[in-house]
Amino acid sequence: MSKVINPICADKAQSHSSFTRGAVEMLPLCISVIPWGILAGSMAVQAGLTFWQSVGMSAIVFAGAAQLVALGLTLSGASLFTILVSVFFITSQHFIYGLTLREFVSCLKAKLRLPIGFLLTDELFALSESKNKRAALTPGYLIGAGLAFYLSWNVFSLMGILMASAVSDLDKYHLDYSIVATFITLVVPMVKNISTLVGVAVSLVLSMILSYCHFDGAIVVAGLSGMFAATAASVLRKEP
Repeated sequence: MSKVINPICADKAQSHSSFTRGAVEMLPLCISVIPWGILAGSMAVQAGLTFWQSVGMSAIVFAGAAQLVALGLTLSGASLFTILVSVFFITSQHFIYGLTLREFVSCLKAKLRLPIGFLLTDELFALSESKNKRAALTPGYLIGAGLAFYLSWNVFSLMGILMASAVSDLDKYHLDYSIVATFITLVVPMVKNISTLVGVAVSLVLSMILSYCHFDGAIVVAGLSGMFAATAASVLRKEP
């Protein structure tokens, strides 16, 4: 006799399998941000945050680039307005991520949409777009991958917080290079047409020139210029 499988049990098994697969596939990116997390934790302490404030920043904000920029601006004595505007533009790509995944996420219940939205990072979005698996994408996969990265980020940030008081001058080890290395691995696989290449090239060149000239908001200006350049190239080439 053939064994009858309960559909509910099958769905649970599939969800568990997707959750595990997402967590496993996120591990390489989790490892790559070890120095990045340590840097964020140590900078929080250097900026004058208490232990629990530093832990809470990583646990609640959960945005590496935003945390580092906010902490760097705080250390430089920037105003609250400057910090808010800079963080807004640096994290504005999440609007695009949300719109891209809207078709998949909008039909889910709030108990699934909310954790996916909170866990949605550059790394999670890149992972979901890295393969032709949109049809096979599941809530379990996204939550598994996102949760693995979230836990890793908080563990590495905690390491940085603890090391800040034990190791002097962590910044001299140039841990911030991990930020560049991580984003290179995220961006390069997504350059699939001329317009995207134009946008990346414009952002790269402008960010280097403006940073060399000590221009305030260099990364924000370079990023926005890259987006406009990519859009213009797409329109001129009549790309879909």
